[in-house]
Amino acid sequence: MKKLYLTIFILSLVTGSILAQKVYKVGYESQADIKVYVVSYESQADLCVYMENYESNASKDGLWYSEEYESNADFKLYFVDYESQADLKIFFVDYESQAGWKNPAKSYLLKFKQH
Repeated sequence: MKKLYLTIFILSLVTGSILAQKVYKVGYESQADIKVYVVSYESQADLCVYMENYESNASKDGLWYSEEYESNADFKLYFVDYESQADLKIFFVDYESQAGWKNPAKSYLLKFKQH
């Protein structure tokens, strides 16, 4: 049983970097991995997002770090003008503890992709 817990712990450490959500805002829809719409109310969101100041803190869904360079980002985002154009609806929250999925069915959008 100890080996199982140790294996799970090691895997969580290894995959921790995979969970990082480094995002880059692109200028054109065709460049994006995900089209995003910012909703006015938390209840309308698929995902509540908290913007982190440090890359190392972007360690779970909803904790995003804004990358300066496109090549370093895990996901390229394009912010659309209309909700109907979006793959993902987000709401920006004030506290890290508020971040997370409201509609887990959309979580596939932020699964780690290969560069």
